[in-house]
Amino acid sequence: KKKKKKKKNEMNYIEGEHEELEDYYTSRIAAEEEETEDDDEEEEEDEEEWDGLRTEGPVVALCIGLAGSGKSTLFHRLHYEALEASDPPKRCYFINLDPATREVPIEANIDIRDTVDYKGVMREYRLGPNGAIVTSLNLFATQFGQVIKILEKRASEFDYVIIDTPGQIEAFTWSASGQMIADSLASTFATTIIYVVDSPKSQSPATFMSNMVNACSILHKYELPLLTVFNKSDVIDPTESCFQWMDDFEAFHQALDEEERSGQSYITSLHRSMSLVLDEFYRILNRCAVSAATGKGIDDLWQKLSDSKLLYDKSYGNALRKRISKARSEQTEQIKSNMARLRLDMNSTTDADPDFTQAQGGNSTLHDSYQQQFSMPRAAQSTRAAPPRVASTSSTAYNNSAATNTLPPPPSS
Repeated sequence: KKKKKKKKNEMNYIEGEHEELEDYYTSRIAAEEEETEDDDEEEEEDEEEWDGLRTEGPVVALCIGLAGSGKSTLFHRLHYEALEASDPPKRCYFINLDPATREVPIEANIDIRDTVDYKGVMREYRLGPNGAIVTSLNLFATQFGQVIKILEKRASEFDYVIIDTPGQIEAFTWSASGQMIADSLASTFATTIIYVVDSPKSQSPATFMSNMVNACSILHKYELPLLTVFNKSDVIDPTESCFQWMDDFEAFHQALDEEERSGQSYITSLHRSMSLVLDEFYRILNRCAVSAATGKGIDDLWQKLSDSKLLYDKSYGNALRKRISKARSEQTEQIKSNMARLRLDMNSTTDADPDFTQAQGGNSTLHDSYQQQFSMPRAAQSTRAAPPRVASTSSTAYNNSAATNTLPPPPSS
């Protein structure tokens, strides 16, 4: 009987725990649904708060990607498609920011190598390859205002500005000069980040997750519209694997299960958690599949670049205009506050110090005399009597001696 009673108590305790867990998860799910509804409402409010202003000028595209992803080849393909394959040709302006490249496949309009000598920087500062790249970018960033002036002057002549960055992604993305260049462009033109992904190397779930984390970090760092370009689609079609994993996290989990059964991955649980975390990021991520070698999907890339201008106006451009307006209003309020405080100080000084009032031109006799003196003509001032001089004994003796051309006797001891 004691055993039965003990077992019954244990079953009741377990049932109670299950009920508590069920209540906890039910309340948690309800709270998450409320948060989702609040987020949707906030997004709708943000869309309603858009001032409707559109940015004038070309769309600036910063090409960023890991080494070997085909970034420079895509840069060359965009140049070819813009000038030769398109009818009519697209109006584009090309800038190279890679100081370490030996040959650029196109003749860029602005080339960092014309300004900074990469090998000279290595010799002068005794730096390695990556340090020389960062230093070259820093030197070029100090004169980037001239690049902005050139782009502003010729803004009506182009629809796109394509910029190629160094192959070492950290040299541009995580450097102060890279942030300065991106902010300078984004504060003047509609700017988009093109993140180039190597599709054949992203067929593994681990490598795919690393690329997506990189893309997410770039989006959070620059806060600009991000376009993820899966390159080399002529080798492997990313829509069959990468795009499917982004649209359905269960398909990604199945790929992780296959790797786990084959013993190829030992951090599967981390990848599962990361896929759930990045699920919301995938929903807002703009993507396309292209082949820089064959030109496949380039038309879709041009279209998404054009559409990114509206996204910039609604997000970064709208926030930038609000920050500028807020800063101007704060500056105006500060000026008004300073003027009011200055008037208050002047009034308090006038009331507390009567001599200050007289010095400012009240009924002071001294002030009137000075005013009369300096307002009189020069001739009238010269006829005024000289102030009386007090003659001393020594001066009288000196005058008498000067009249007789004799020196006065020396003073007695």
